[in-house]
Amino acid sequence: MLRTMDMTDQEYGELVNKKSKPSPSWKNMIWAFCVGGGICCVGQALQEFYQYAGMAWEDAGTTATITLIFLAALLTGLDVYEKLAKHAGAGTLVPVTGFANSIVAPAMEFKSEGFVTGMAAKMFTIAGPVLVFGIGASVIYGVILQLIGMGK
Repeated sequence: MLRTMDMTDQEYGELVNKKSKPSPSWKNMIWAFCVGGGICCVGQALQEFYQYAGMAWEDAGTTATITLIFLAALLTGLDVYEKLAKHAGAGTLVPVTGFANSIVAPAMEFKSEGFVTGMAAKMFTIAGPVLVFGIGASVIYGVILQLIGMGK
């Protein structure tokens, strides 16, 4: 039995390095690239579909983004997104779906406390600062554009 309490930090670090297996970095990078790229391809396919259905390019892009956020939130609620993220790593974190997952996942942990005081309240602890900064920045940007005469 190892006695880690009697070890120095350096000895413990050496023991951890000796006992831990190396991470398959190349495999992880390729898998993350493929999953992240796959999510982006789904987004592009959604945008193309919405354009084919008659939407303008900008509206189709916005609708595709909203659809991806909805799907990521739904898959997080169904505990599917976490399983994918466990294998894909950063491939699921970088696209907009990662943001949706980061908002919904903590909220799901508090569903036993109720919808409003549990899930909804916890959702805004993560999303709140992002929303406040985004809305605040857009208001300031809009006011500046209006003042310099570039606002519509």
